[in-house]
Amino acid sequence: MSNAFDILQERGFVKQTNHEEDLRSLLAEQSVTVYLGIDPTSDSLHVGHLLPLMGLVHLQRAGHRPIALVGGGTAMIGDPSGRTELRQMISKETICSNVEAIGRQLRRFLSPDESGTLMVNNADWLWNLNYIDFLREIGSQFSVNRMLTAECFRSRMERGLSFIEFNYMLLQAYDFLMLFRKHGCRLQIGGDDQWSNILAGADLIRRLEREDAYALTFPLLTTSSGKKMGKTESGAVWLDAAKTSPFEFYQYWRNCDDADVGRLLAFYTLLPMDEVRKLGALKDQEANRAKRVLAFEVTKLVHGEEEARKAEEASMALFGSGGDQESVPVAEVPSSRVKAGVDLGELMHEIGLVGSNSEARRLISQGGVYVNDERVTDRFRQVSLADANDGRIVIRKGKKAYKVVKIV
Repeated sequence: MSNAFDILQERGFVKQTNHEEDLRSLLAEQSVTVYLGIDPTSDSLHVGHLLPLMGLVHLQRAGHRPIALVGGGTAMIGDPSGRTELRQMISKETICSNVEAIGRQLRRFLSPDESGTLMVNNADWLWNLNYIDFLREIGSQFSVNRMLTAECFRSRMERGLSFIEFNYMLLQAYDFLMLFRKHGCRLQIGGDDQWSNILAGADLIRRLEREDAYALTFPLLTTSSGKKMGKTESGAVWLDAAKTSPFEFYQYWRNCDDADVGRLLAFYTLLPMDEVRKLGALKDQEANRAKRVLAFEVTKLVHGEEEARKAEEASMALFGSGGDQESVPVAEVPSSRVKAGVDLGELMHEIGLVGSNSEARRLISQGGVYVNDERVTDRFRQVSLADANDGRIVIRKGKKAYKVVKIV
C-alpha cells in the first residue's frame, strides 16, 4: 500500500478531511508538502502530541515532505481550542527556550536532513507583523458570524472569549498561507480540535491564491474507559526523560487496557498492520505479550532502543521475571529527611508518585499503597530509616507504579 491517505486510514488516523477523493489522488500522484503545528506551551512534548506526530512520520515514510512548525508566535496568543478559560500568558524568553527544547525532540522523529524536511518557527513572520496590513489582507477574508459557529469559539461564548484569543484562528490560517507561499505546502494535519483552524487556512489559500489546499485531522484519543490518553493521576506523560523517565513511560504503555492495545499499536508504532492485527487479537494472559511489544516499540521510538531495553529489564525485575533493577526509577532522599520519620503521603507527593498529599492519603485509605510490598492502611503512616533495606525503601502505588527511595 503506497498511498499515504490509505495508510493513515487503515491505521485509524483519519477523522475529518475536506475533499477526500482529491486529497487521496494528490497523495498518490506526487510528493506533497504537509505541515503539523505545535505551540511551545511547555519545554516538552507529551503523549497527546505523539499521535499527530506519528501521522506526520507516516507521511514522510510514504515520500511526502514534512514541515514541523513550532509556534513561537502563536504561543504568545494561546489557542482557545478545547479550553474553558484563557491560557496563561507566557514570556518571550520562556517561549524561545521551549521552542529550542521541542525542536530537539522533533528531530528524533523527522530526520531534518532527509526528504527536504523543514523545521520552522512562526515567530519569524508573526512577531514583527504589521497589524494594519494584516487586517487589510487577512482579516478582510474572515466572517465574524462564521467564525462564531466554530466549535473552538462557540463552546467559549457563555464563559467569555477574549479578543486576543479571537485572533488565533486568523494567525493559524496565516501560517498555512505563508507555508504555501514559501514552500508550496498544500496540506495541514492536526488533532480534531484543530479542524476549524485548519479549514480556515485552507479556505484562505483558496480565496487569496486561487489554489486548492487540504485539511486532515486525527482523532483525539481516549482510552476504552473514556479517559484522555496521556494523562495519569500525577499528570501528563511527557516525552522528556527528565519529566517522565523511560521506565515510567514504558510502564504507562505496559499498563494499558486490553481493549486498547490494537488501536495503540496502530497509532503509536511503525509495525506492519498485519502484525498489529495479530497482536491486537490476543486475549487474557496472551494480551500481556502485545502490551510488552507496544511498550517496547513506543519507548524505542521516543527514547531509543537502549533505554527501551533498560526499561523492559527493570519492568521484568519488579514483576518477578528476572531482569535488571538498575533502571527502576529512583528518588534520592537525604537520611536527615527520614531519620525521625516522614509522612508517607507527603513523601509520595515529593517523589512524584502522586499529584498531591490528599491523593496519597485517599489511596492509602483504599489499600492501594505498599511499602516494601506490605500494604499500608494507616493514612498517617510514617516512613523512617527502619523501613530501609540496604539503604532503599520501595514504595508502590497500585499494581504497577513503583519508586525506589534511596537514602543518601
